[in-house]
Amino acid sequence: MGVQGLTRFMEENGNILKDVHFRNSKLIIDGSNLFNLLYFDSGLDQSHGGDYDAFEDQVCKFFKALRDCDIDPFVIVDGGSDYTDKKFETKKTRAQSRINTANSLSMGLQDRGGVLPTLIKDVFKQVLSSLKVPFAQCICEADQDIASLARSWNCPVLSNDSDFYIFDIQAGFLPTSHFHWKKVSMQRESSIKYIPCKKYTTTSFCRHFNINRQVLPVFAAMLGNDYVKLHNMGVSLRWEEYSSMEGRFARFDGLLNWLARFQGQEEALDSVLRLILHGNNRQKMDAALQGLSLGIEEYHLPPSCLERFFNDGVGPGPGRLPEPLRVLPDWTLLPLMKGRLPSCMVDVLLLRRVMQRVQVEDPHLPCGNNTSRPVRQVLYGLLLGGRRADHSSQRPPVDDVEEYYREGQYLTSSMVEAVLPSAAEQMQLDTLHQAPRPVQLKVFLETLGVSQSTLSGVPPHLHIPVAVTCYWLRHAHPLPDQPLLQALLLGLVYGELCRQRKSQRGFMGGPVLERLRGLIQRGRTSLDLGVAHTYSQWQCCLKESLHLNQLLCLPLAEPQCAWLYKGTLVHQLVTKLRGGLTPDSLLMGDLCSGQLYRAMLGAILNSHDGHEAAVIPLVSGPRRATPPSLTQPLDDLTAHLHILALEEDDDVGSKAKPEDDLSWTLVSVRTRHKRKDRVNRARNPEFSRKQGRIGWE
Repeated sequence: MGVQGLTRFMEENGNILKDVHFRNSKLIIDGSNLFNLLYFDSGLDQSHGGDYDAFEDQVCKFFKALRDCDIDPFVIVDGGSDYTDKKFETKKTRAQSRINTANSLSMGLQDRGGVLPTLIKDVFKQVLSSLKVPFAQCICEADQDIASLARSWNCPVLSNDSDFYIFDIQAGFLPTSHFHWKKVSMQRESSIKYIPCKKYTTTSFCRHFNINRQVLPVFAAMLGNDYVKLHNMGVSLRWEEYSSMEGRFARFDGLLNWLARFQGQEEALDSVLRLILHGNNRQKMDAALQGLSLGIEEYHLPPSCLERFFNDGVGPGPGRLPEPLRVLPDWTLLPLMKGRLPSCMVDVLLLRRVMQRVQVEDPHLPCGNNTSRPVRQVLYGLLLGGRRADHSSQRPPVDDVEEYYREGQYLTSSMVEAVLPSAAEQMQLDTLHQAPRPVQLKVFLETLGVSQSTLSGVPPHLHIPVAVTCYWLRHAHPLPDQPLLQALLLGLVYGELCRQRKSQRGFMGGPVLERLRGLIQRGRTSLDLGVAHTYSQWQCCLKESLHLNQLLCLPLAEPQCAWLYKGTLVHQLVTKLRGGLTPDSLLMGDLCSGQLYRAMLGAILNSHDGHEAAVIPLVSGPRRATPPSLTQPLDDLTAHLHILALEEDDDVGSKAKPEDDLSWTLVSVRTRHKRKDRVNRARNPEFSRKQGRIGWE
């Protein structure tokens, strides 16, 4: 990110970064940079889909360290893409790089880069909310807003983005690579705590190299940042000729020596263009001028709306937004800044484009994001369907979104149709928040092919994960087998036990939690790409469903994502279950864990027994349409799930007598096929017990 090579150059010039004891101050934090740092520097899992609970623990420890040193953090995370779209080529290059990294990890190889888990940003925002850490999600990219707020409040910025070496922030820039938050120290003969770190200021840099700070943006643009790279335009300037140094940083030193003669940006830029014209044609010079102007403009700091947001809790007024961003309805602006709406909606509305996240998958199989595409189609339909009659635009209506995703080992794209569900025929984006709650809920459930009664026996905060699992079982390719479903449900039980242990004093977790933790501590097994690919699809489905639920103003309770998936556990569980271990043996001795597992399994059975859930009525424009992926046959899967339930109930029956009061809360499997229902009740008495309530929170 930022100016390539600049961070290393700064570190090589050791007297530019000053040692400080940081405490008792406001601190503006580049949130997107921080969650990258906390995940990768902690050595957390990348190959198995992520360990979100361990990541949450790191986030909590980080902010405790700040609190111990009287540091007031304000976290700002990226929103949608830059509305000018000038970073598009850079984004495509990074996406291909992440595909390469994921491919290396899939083969058990290490890579310089990293792959963040699918739900990492959602988890991060939820943890910040639970810790009551002030945070904002920008409408677009955050760098300029971060720098502008830091200048307004006269406090430093914490990030590892080298662009902050260029922004004129008087209070300085604290590189996260030198921010030793794990080494909180105490002043001598005092109880005052501080974090040892290094601090950079443009004043010290400009004094060291004897240049005017006004030319720093020209310095960054000439070296090449996220917006302009002259060498890609065929322009080559040898700045090494102006340096007395040798080696990799002679180019940096030479450019700084050359810039030392100028007092302002325009003077420096004019001289650069004359150099370019001297060795190139006029066409190249014009392209270079445009690129350099865009690159320099990135460091201009307009007034930020974040100060009013943090001080008064208000979003930006529509009149204060750049013209392209006014496509966003007024009601969405504050929820977007609070992180309660998905930032991808900005890209859909402005650019008609979405860049899908990369995960470790089987590169020989279709991208896992394909499984969740029907959910995204509904998301696109809600965003675009109500804007087809936009009289302010002369362009024809656009109902397709360009999706970028992995195909094999390469980045590719295709156009995806925006689909409006039948329940949403009268919905308009401008008034989506005013739609009746039952209608919002119906749209969500229709999209996932699940009825409300199906979820009635499941704790409300797990409605979305269970509904997503029902959808995943119908749409995943290849079809998930029994151990994959069992391990996923056991992982949800594990997460629920961990959540209760953290939120309730005196809750010990019991034998089930200890057994499952024991599996994790035995070490990681070799990566099974088939398992990784299938669970990647589940996480993609969960992410898109969470975003759809947010856009519909939360008709279902939002789950705490940190407790929904632990990759190292579920992969171990699949191996053990395929080797003969049974869920019942892991759930023994904890009544509530068994109840929860059976309730979720019962809901899934109920969903797949109702054939009416197999086809979702949809409309695209004025006509009804059903994507082919929503109409695949369910007979084989339904039979498979019944066998799964019968086998498990037989296992329980061999260990528990019918008169044992297990008090399971199960969802009755109601179906129009009466004969099958009678057989199930005869073989499995638990299915005919009266449904009760479980005291989950």
